Amino acid sequence: MNYAYLFAAIISEVIATSALKAAEGFTRFWPSVIVIVGYGLAFYCLSLTMRTIPIGIAYAIWSGVGIVLIALAGLLLYRQTLDFPALAGMALILTGVLVINLFSKTAGH
Repeated sequence: MNYAYLFAAIISEVIATSALKAAEGFTRFWPSVIVIVGYGLAFYCLSLTMRTIPIGIAYAIWSGVGIVLIALAGLLLYRQTLDFPALAGMALILTGVLVINLFSKTAGH
């Protein structure tokens, strides 16, 4: 269940961050509401995750997966492309998340 909370935290943060660009400095009402609700839900779910998953592990997964999903949202929603070094860096981040989850005893599986 804790990884379900972590997944919910990641998705909420990605939605909120995607809406942050559309909010245009909080000058547009509905995107601003999505940002506030999304970040609130993201941090609430992340706090539930941290009841059993160590903070460093939870945050590494949350931020690593979030970075990749935000880049994908930027591509799909705002037509923002990434060059090879950016893609390579994200691949390294995902590799780190996988190493933590597959091999670390700290991950709390």
